[in-house]
Amino acid sequence: MWRLIEKTPEKAREQREVFRDTLIDLMDSDEKIVMLEADLGGASGSLKIGRAHPERYFECGVMEANMVGVASGMSMRGFKPFLHTFAPFASRRVADQVFLEGAYAGNTLNIYASDPGVCAATNGGTHTTFEDISLMRAIPEVMVFDPADGVQLEWLLRTLAGMSGVHYIRTTRKDILPVYAPGSSFEIGRGNILRRGSEVLIIAMGQILEDALSAAEQLESGGVSAEVIDMFTVKPLDRALIISEAEGKRLVVTCENHSIYGGLGSCVAEVLSELPAHAPLCRVGVADRFGQVGSLNYLKKDYGLDAGAIVSRIRERLQNGR
Repeated sequence: MWRLIEKTPEKAREQREVFRDTLIDLMDSDEKIVMLEADLGGASGSLKIGRAHPERYFECGVMEANMVGVASGMSMRGFKPFLHTFAPFASRRVADQVFLEGAYAGNTLNIYASDPGVCAATNGGTHTTFEDISLMRAIPEVMVFDPADGVQLEWLLRTLAGMSGVHYIRTTRKDILPVYAPGSSFEIGRGNILRRGSEVLIIAMGQILEDALSAAEQLESGGVSAEVIDMFTVKPLDRALIISEAEGKRLVVTCENHSIYGGLGSCVAEVLSELPAHAPLCRVGVADRFGQVGSLNYLKKDYGLDAGAIVSRIRERLQNGR
C-alpha cells in the first residue's frame, strides 16, 4: 500500500540516483540483469553501475537503434536488459526497433527515458520530446509509465525486473518533489487518489503532479474543491478510476509534461467519450509546439504547465460553464 509523505526532506534524491542504486542492488542478486547505456553514463549516473558490475554493463555509444537491437538479442538469450538514453532518443529515434525487435518479437526491454518534455531544459529543442507517450503507447503490449517520485520509481524498477515485455519509463534525471512515503507499494494499471474533492477532478502524472497538487490547494482557498489523481501508469490506464471519479464533477482536467495530442489528455478523452454523459474535459499540456532552451521553471511557465496556469485554465472553464 502507498502512503503520502508526511515531511518533505531538505534534499530529495535525484531520479538518476534512484535508478542507479536500485539497479545495482537488483544486479547484485540477479545475474541475468544487464545495463546498456548510450554514451550518457555520466549524465545518468550509470557509470557507477559499470564499476559495480563491469561484466554486465555495455556502453553502446550514440547508436540508440543499435542499442535496442543488442538489448533485444540479449533478451532472446534470457537476459533482462535495462536501457538508458534521453527521452527523444528512447522514443522517436528507436520507434521501429522497439516495435519490431522488442514488442513484435516478444522480447523484454526496460527503457529509462530520461528528461522528457520540459525536463530537457537547457539542452533545448533537439533534446525535447513532447510526443514520446503517443509513440510508445501506440505500440501493442508496450507499458508506459511516468513515476511521481523516487519511491515510485524504485518500486517500479523492482517490479519490472520480474516481468517480461517492453516497459517505457519517462522521468527526469534530477530531483523531483517527494510524494510517497518510503516503502510504499503500488499497482500497475491503478491510479492513486492523492486528494479528495467534489467539483473538479485533476488527473496528472510525473513532473507536473507537483503543480497539480499546488493548483488544487490554490483552488481550495478560493472555494473550489479539487480532487487529484496520480495516473503514473499511462498504459495500461485505470479506466475504472477515471469513470468513477469523473461522475458528478463539474470539470475533468488532465495535466501532463507532454503534447495534448496523444498523451494523458488523449487517453482520458478516449475513456470519457465512450460514456453516455460526462463532465467537460480540459487538457493542460503542450499545444502543438516544439521544444526550446530554458530553465525548468521558465519552460513550465511558458508552456502553461505550472500551478498558476493550471488554476487559471480551471477557473476560466468553470466561469464559462463549459
